[in-house]
Amino acid sequence: MKRTVLAILLACATAAGAQTPAPSQNPPAAGGAAPSDQAPTIKDPAEYNAYVTALQQQDNNAKISALEAFLTQYPNSVMKTSALEQLMSTYQAAGNQAKVVDSAKRLSAADPNNLRALALLTFLARQGVMSQQNIQQNLADLQQYCAKGLDAVKADQKPGGMKPEDFEKLKKETTLIFNSGCGFGALQTKDYQHAEAYLKAAVDQDPNDLQNVYPLATAYLSATPPDTLNGLFYLARAAGIAPAGSPAQQQIQAYGLKVYKNYHGSDQGWADYALPTAKSATAPPADWGEKITKYVPPTPAQQAHDLVKDKTPDQVKQLSFGEWELVLSAGTPEDQAKVWDVIKNVPLQMEGNVIEATSNTELHIAASQDDIEQKRPDITLTMTGPIPAARLPKAGDVFDFEGTPTAYNATPFMMTMENGKLLKKAGEPAPKKPAATTRRRTPAKRKPQ
Repeated sequence: MKRTVLAILLACATAAGAQTPAPSQNPPAAGGAAPSDQAPTIKDPAEYNAYVTALQQQDNNAKISALEAFLTQYPNSVMKTSALEQLMSTYQAAGNQAKVVDSAKRLSAADPNNLRALALLTFLARQGVMSQQNIQQNLADLQQYCAKGLDAVKADQKPGGMKPEDFEKLKKETTLIFNSGCGFGALQTKDYQHAEAYLKAAVDQDPNDLQNVYPLATAYLSATPPDTLNGLFYLARAAGIAPAGSPAQQQIQAYGLKVYKNYHGSDQGWADYALPTAKSATAPPADWGEKITKYVPPTPAQQAHDLVKDKTPDQVKQLSFGEWELVLSAGTPEDQAKVWDVIKNVPLQMEGNVIEATSNTELHIAASQDDIEQKRPDITLTMTGPIPAARLPKAGDVFDFEGTPTAYNATPFMMTMENGKLLKKAGEPAPKKPAATTRRRTPAKRKPQ
């Protein structure tokens, strides 16, 4: 929420309080009170002179002393509210922030629906939270005063003597502050539903205030489930209205691009559509959701199909063991056949990790990276004969072997290989090879055929 709004409020308070009341020589209206659309009048000449003298002071400190003295001497004056508004503004002009808050609280106590006091207290409490000062107390104050402020706007109690058009302007300006404060407070307490509602109202009223636009994006993205489309728009909007080239703009753009790529699957459309669109539009356009679609990753079956589609038998044979495993475990029967018909009963040479040696004739091996990481066997290798004790691999050994696929089970995946042979002494350091890759992306190492 912009500080200029606060300055306008304080200026209005000064101007309103500076209106010199005329001393009344007439009896009060029926019921003992002046009509609500008339300015209050002072009947006591001494009280009148004390108030006017206080208003006429040019020095801030002198004015503060005179107004405090007036309020002490005339605690029930009809000009009490105006005097407190003047005092609040003068303390602000003097740079005494603590007394600004104190006078605003006094004004709010004297006039519970005073929009200027509640707006000032809301603004200062939010600033306290943002500057990490006494966070819990400032957050509690923020939530209290913004809620009272919105209630006061609904109460619609125009101060006596204020023009209707001026009161409407005051309500509009303070409503922005109250919605902004309530939205920011709700965001701090992770009440994302109310944060969205309050901040959206504030942004609709002032779409160029970064201190509301960015928190609104955060509220959308933090909700459960997140509203990523709206969140992305207001992230892009925040990037567009942030000072050009500033660290804030760079950080927002980087974060927005990250969220965009996670949602859309690539950065395509971020720079040439999302950013320029949100910079010129104040709300998501009708085609926003059509242009920015959610990336849906392919299913394992789709990945399996893509792996073997349009490949020759020789190309299928060059796939990794992990890719074979994906097709044989998740592919359609037709796709499985494209792999199995190529490798069945064909001696294969590859590298694997020993999970266990169940006997000197059978080894359980992990050959895909996923299964290696999970220490889960995906090959049962039956040797051509007993392995000598000195060469029997131990759990965790990485070794080269040959085996002939004869059968497989799709779920859980297990390939049966026979005619197994060790291609090097167990425990020997393996020559440095490229790292194995994941089951859905790469092969375990196989020896050239």
